[in-house]
Amino acid sequence: MRADRLVATLLLIQARGRVTAAEVAAELEVSLATARRDLEALSTAGVPVYSQPGRGGGWSLVGGARTDLTGLTSAEARALFLAAGPATALAPDLRSALQKLVQALPETFRADARAAADTVVVDAAPWGTDAQARPGVVEVLQDAVVRRRKVVLEYENRAHRRTERVLDAWGLVDKAGAWYLVAGTADGPRTFRVDRIIGATITDEPSDRPTDLELTREWGRVVDEVEQRRSLVSATVRTTPRVLAVLRRQFGRNCEVLDTADDGRVTVRLRAHLPVSLAEQLAGWGAAVEVVEPESVRAHLARLGAELVAQYGRG
Repeated sequence: MRADRLVATLLLIQARGRVTAAEVAAELEVSLATARRDLEALSTAGVPVYSQPGRGGGWSLVGGARTDLTGLTSAEARALFLAAGPATALAPDLRSALQKLVQALPETFRADARAAADTVVVDAAPWGTDAQARPGVVEVLQDAVVRRRKVVLEYENRAHRRTERVLDAWGLVDKAGAWYLVAGTADGPRTFRVDRIIGATITDEPSDRPTDLELTREWGRVVDEVEQRRSLVSATVRTTPRVLAVLRRQFGRNCEVLDTADDGRVTVRLRAHLPVSLAEQLAGWGAAVEVVEPESVRAHLARLGAELVAQYGRG
């Protein structure tokens, strides 16, 4: 997405003071020609970046650390900061640059820009949920978050029961390709899987958002609660590095490597909410995964194996 690249390019210039087209190309993983076109596009659009030729040259912002973004419309500013916000989560220097860019916006745009930049949290650790294509309803929910409006949500839970509720959309989380909505409800903060949202309608009613809300911190609380429920039982298993790579995706942070033997086999601690859940998730690996302990998980595996032999082992 070009808007994403343009903001990232502008943030790089802001953070580093001066960059070359080659540095932009390497940082953003684009061709040198694309980097040059993006830099020239920023200048043509009225962003005060300029090039200095020769040894030690590069692209800089007029006036150094600050820039004038008054040429942007409100909608353009929101779009740019929506694109840039998640990318700064893992880069403190870019986060600092983003904050400076907010101050360079016209004052009437700043609140929306801050809200847009803080709309999405990126969490790379999977929960075993398959990654999704970005659901179309994400854009509606982002708009509700930025505009601070209540949303009427039609939702289908895991039991396939549909409900309709009015809630305050606080932010969105991209967790390794699976999307979640963090929201305030009459029953307190709640998290909704976006792929279970059937429809979302923005109302004209202002949303109720805690003044001290930090989306990253709120999501951290959600993750801690979920992981506690998912990690009541642990099992020690031995397997190969190839299988370990899949177990890490399957169990997320509930997969802990304990030791690697001379023969290459790896000892791992896995956690889940019940012994039978661990057994069910490991049964498909057959002899590729050896459960060392506890006996409760081994017993469930033996039962599952006996049931499979009885079902499919005739003749």
